[in-house]
Amino acid sequence: MPTPPRWAPSTETHDEPHGRRRRPRPRRRGRARQRWGHSHGPRIGSAGAEHQRPLAIAFGLTATYALVEVVGGVLSGSLALISDAAHMGTDTLGLGLALAAIQLAKRPAAGGRTYGTYRLEVLAAVINGLLLFGVAFYVLFEAYRRFQEPSEVLGVPMLIVAAVGLIVNLISFRLLMAGSKESLNLKGAYLEVMADMLGSVGVIVGAIVIAVTGFRQVDTIVGVAIGLFILPRTWQLMRQALRILMEVAPPGVDVDAATRELAGVPGVKEVHDLHIWTLTSGMEAATVHIVVDDRGVDWHGILDRTRSILMEKYGVTHPTIQLEPEEHVEQPAGF
Repeated sequence: MPTPPRWAPSTETHDEPHGRRRRPRPRRRGRARQRWGHSHGPRIGSAGAEHQRPLAIAFGLTATYALVEVVGGVLSGSLALISDAAHMGTDTLGLGLALAAIQLAKRPAAGGRTYGTYRLEVLAAVINGLLLFGVAFYVLFEAYRRFQEPSEVLGVPMLIVAAVGLIVNLISFRLLMAGSKESLNLKGAYLEVMADMLGSVGVIVGAIVIAVTGFRQVDTIVGVAIGLFILPRTWQLMRQALRILMEVAPPGVDVDAATRELAGVPGVKEVHDLHIWTLTSGMEAATVHIVVDDRGVDWHGILDRTRSILMEKYGVTHPTIQLEPEEHVEQPAGF
């Protein structure tokens, strides 16, 4: 295979995750043209887009029940029910944000948004986390106030509303389970629904205790338990979202090991400026500069081999690889 011409030392490959599909070029005659061509592959979508319908159903159920629970919490005077209603309200907003982010992420890249709007899903996860923190701290504060001044709680209305809530949460929990394993955005919504489901169980237990024993403080204890349950799971969600926003390498990806493996490809002299990061859940990107021994090596073969390593072993869905001849002098990039 002949070496590429000296006037074109760089070769790039990437899969298009955004924008319009390229119009296929007509096949040209000539052996050299066919050897040096490469395809851009299929359009890649975010993981959350595959689960939009169950998310929409969960949003409708949660929004409807949130209104019912607010009324039930006020009428019964239950802190546990009110805290669960507040959490259901943030669930409704969070699910709405998740849906909006997925819909906006489908838009093609335009203008300066060269990667489209995929990061909106991650921003929605961050906003969800902030809302959950706010609800948890509100519940803990209200619990402290009620320990100082206990209030009357109606056990039977509290029990009825919580039982309906448990059914709604079980349905939403099942709908979001599959998507939570693939999308950070849906994982945030899934964690919220899970917290609500366990909260409903706690409220039901509290209502039964109040109806049987008259011990009203159990309502406050359940409210505190819900708040404490929310906090660590919210922190875990925020950590994952912030890692993406900081463009840290995906969990489990060893950048140094990837550099060594790319450098071990026959014909590769040096690897530098390897960056691997996450655009949104299920979409990892990478850029790398590879110095090639230009003494009769197969540049096209090196391109295919290094691309295969990044995609198959390190899960990169959008690799951009720049091949450089040995005599090329790289200017400092600043990072």
